This record gives sequence, C-alpha cells and structure tokens, in this order.
Amino acid sequence: MPLGAAARDFVLLRFVHSPHSASDRHCLAGEPQSGVRGAQHGRVVRPQDIRGFDPKRIVILASGSQAEPMSSLSRIAVDNHRFVSVDENDSVILSARIIPGNEKSIFRMLDHMFRRRALVYYDNSAGTIHVSGHGSQEEQKLLLQLVKPKYFIPVHGEYRHLFRHAALAHQLGCVSQEILLLEDGRAIEFTEDGARRVDPVTAGRVCVDSGSLEEIEDVVIRDRKHLSEDGIVVPIIAIDKHTGKMESHPEIVTRGLMSDNGQELVAGARLVIMKTVEESNAEEKSDWGVIKEKIRVDLKRYISKQTSKRPLILPVILEV
Repeated sequence: MPLGAAARDFVLLRFVHSPHSASDRHCLAGEPQSGVRGAQHGRVVRPQDIRGFDPKRIVILASGSQAEPMSSLSRIAVDNHRFVSVDENDSVILSARIIPGNEKSIFRMLDHMFRRRALVYYDNSAGTIHVSGHGSQEEQKLLLQLVKPKYFIPVHGEYRHLFRHAALAHQLGCVSQEILLLEDGRAIEFTEDGARRVDPVTAGRVCVDSGSLEEIEDVVIRDRKHLSEDGIVVPIIAIDKHTGKMESHPEIVTRGLMSDNGQELVAGARLVIMKTVEESNAEEKSDWGVIKEKIRVDLKRYISKQTSKRPLILPVILEV
C-alpha cells in the first residue's frame, strides 16, 4: 500500500527537541510536503493536543528507534503512551539503522506495531529510508585538507574503520608528523616535544551496583558470575570443641545447584563431610581454618564428579 494511503500520512518514529523550547517535545501538523526540513510557525502542536487534529494531517516524531526500554516509541507500540497510539493503517517509519545487538528488542517492538495492523517501514523492507549520520569519505578528505593536522588519531568505529580512516589520511599526505592508530587502552602523551606512546591504561566497561555509582571490583563480578552459573553450597557442621567429634549429621544448604529431587547428591555429600572430619587428626580438628579447607576441597571434588559443576562452597563450623 502506498504511504499516502495510510490513515496518517506518516508517523516518523523519533521525537526531536523543538527549536522553540529545549525541554518540550512537539508534533508537526499540516499537509505533508516532500523535502520539508522544518515546521512553519504555528504548525507545531503540543503532544497533549494531538487527538484534536485530523490524524491524516499529523506527523509524529518519537524517540526510541533502538527500542530502548520506556522510550516513547516502545510505549507507543504497546499502547502505554499518554498521548499517542498506533491504529490500523497508520504508517510507521523507523528512520534509523538497526544497531547490532538491538535486533531482538527492535523486532519485538515492530511486532507489536504489526499486531495493531500498522504499515511498518524499516531498514530491510522496501528501499533505503535512512541516511547515515556519519561523514562520507569525501567529507573526511575535505576536513583533513582544511585542518592539515600535525598528528592524526582516528577514534570512531571498529578497528577496520580506524584503519581505513588512517589509510585515507596517509593517502592524502596532509598530516605533517604522524598518524597514530590506537586501540582501547593505548595512551598517547602530548608534550612540547611532540607525541609519544606511553604505558597502556585499563579501559572498557565499568560495572556499577544498582542505586549506586560506585565501581564494582573485578573479584566481585567474578564471584557473582560464578554464583549465577554453578550456585552455592553451605555445609553446616557442629563439632564438639573438646572431643573433636561431630554432634550430629551435617546440614547442607544449596542454592542454584540442583532441583528438589537431588536428595541422593546431598546424602553423598554428607558422607564425604563425615569421612573428612573422621579422618582428620586432632590438630586439624582444633584448627577451624584447616578443617574448613579440607571439607571444601573434598566436597568440591565430589560435586564436580557427580554434576560437572563447581559451586561456591562455604563450610560453616558450629563449635559446641
């Protein structure tokens, strides 16, 4: 169906800041015109006034082209927006490329649009509908020739993009000193004498706890990953401090290791703990650190053999 046959001439799915106000978001009203780049005065309406206009004469610009959670577009797709909804035969244009990694969430959002019988146009449907915001090769050449830098460091894109950008600068011959091709973490120091490579620095993603801006140490992330993959086992052993003998059978608490029907594994683990304690000498039994480590090692070996997992094992000794 041609675009003009839709109930609304089109819904361009990207909210933009109004040139009249840095904080308000607006919609454009009027007859659609090819090549129009801005709205004439008086044709920008507030979102809350949309329903008072003929839907055939409304263009809506909405944010959320990558299906970001709680973005305007994501909420519109599931009828959770205060002012905008998608009706049958509305034309929806996703004027953005799909960034790798966002495919599932974007296509899920578009599926919601299709369920509402909208006419959805996106990057891999009929024809090109999005122009890249990145500079073309000719524009890069022009900038290099205008600036004529002493040093040139391409910084945007994957390594292949950096390499080709550096090759372009080399081809033009407009860099007077050096073209520096760097990867994340590689550092350059600029002084009065020029630029030089220095020791690399730690670079990459920084994880923070929810509700806090404090950085999480690598060891904490490693422990959390370990727990999420293999679970945790807490054996609780009551030992008489005078005789070194166990007062009762060990209690074993597990999380994320097995289902409720893993009683056979728990029973075997109890036997392993009892054997470890009984075969330990008096000095080992009197040193809680030593006996805990022996229990942890033997239990780890047993569980790994039975389940091929390596849970976090935290023995607890109760002195009675």
